[in-house]
Amino acid sequence: MDRRTINPWSWQDGFGYVQANEVIAAHRVLYCSGQGAVDEAGAPTHIGDMRGQIGQTLDNLETVLAGGGYSLADVVRLTIYTTDMEQFLAVYDAFAGRLAAGDCRPSCSLVGVTRLAIPTMLVEIEAIAAR
Repeated sequence: MDRRTINPWSWQDGFGYVQANEVIAAHRVLYCSGQGAVDEAGAPTHIGDMRGQIGQTLDNLETVLAGGGYSLADVVRLTIYTTDMEQFLAVYDAFAGRLAAGDCRPSCSLVGVTRLAIPTMLVEIEAIAAR
């Protein structure tokens, strides 16, 4: 697989994402359902704690990726949903630092929503990975 990053500007570099990823000749693509801050039984964790929920959500995403033979470095697209944009941006370092540590430079959208499937969830992340 060949992957080409398309960044006509540089401002996004400070946020740890890219404007586009072109994937050529991928042999496999994994489309992940939205992941949130829940334990192995589906019970909510880190209620009211955005930083904790981001960490648990990314833990769960990495678990799903690993189950398919992927890692964060294979992620080409993320959609992040949050019920509290200000709180998410206040702890953005928890999100961006985790992606950087996993060599993950996806194209991204951050979307504010009024509610997620589990009422106590503050963040949910969908991913697409390719190899």
